[in-house]
Amino acid sequence: MPEERPYILGISGSERAGGNTDLALDHAGRLARSRGAEFHAIHLRDHRIAPCSPCGDCNQRLVPCEVRDDMPGIVERMKRADGIIYAVPVHGFGLAHPMQIFIERAGVGFLRFDRPLANKVGGAIVTGRRYSDSAVHDQLVNNLLLNRMILVGSGFPALLRNTSPEPGLTDAEGMDALERMVHRMIDMVELLKRQEAVTGAPVLPPIDRNERVPRRPRDDSGARQLTPSP
Repeated sequence: MPEERPYILGISGSERAGGNTDLALDHAGRLARSRGAEFHAIHLRDHRIAPCSPCGDCNQRLVPCEVRDDMPGIVERMKRADGIIYAVPVHGFGLAHPMQIFIERAGVGFLRFDRPLANKVGGAIVTGRRYSDSAVHDQLVNNLLLNRMILVGSGFPALLRNTSPEPGLTDAEGMDALERMVHRMIDMVELLKRQEAVTGAPVLPPIDRNERVPRRPRDDSGARQLTPSP
């Protein structure tokens, strides 16, 4: 049976079509496709995504967010992917607001219930002029780890700087880091798929539904036992 192609989903948080972030994500897509992977990009600017509302019940509710916008469809596409790349520019020393709104809504409104992104391979690309790109990268990495994703590492982080008013992929070191990251993501996805094909089970089995489920110590077999949630 032929091995299923890796599916990588890129999510751009840039408001600027054709800017540095789009160019970087397009390059990541070409690299992924050159490895035989399927690659698709979501540009958040093209979707209707409401900011978190003042309902205030996110930490108590047991069902996904009921605000009606494009978020449920995007989350479903994330669930189908083998790997996810967040790509975002630095704005005002932080995340560009479409990505900030997106990770807030996705996290508290959808992903925290079952952690459906667990064991998917994650990556981050940050574009900027000269300041705060590493802080933005740290925030994205923390979000990927919160969702229990696998970060492969690629040497230096994929931080791409451009001080020109014209968009362009002119940062040689940043581009090298981006390329290494994409190749290692594909390598890891392929490794996980091969292992699952051999064993018939995930390499890292999802043991707990989310971090709010009480857990008992591991039993003699090494498997962690869950205390059923009420």
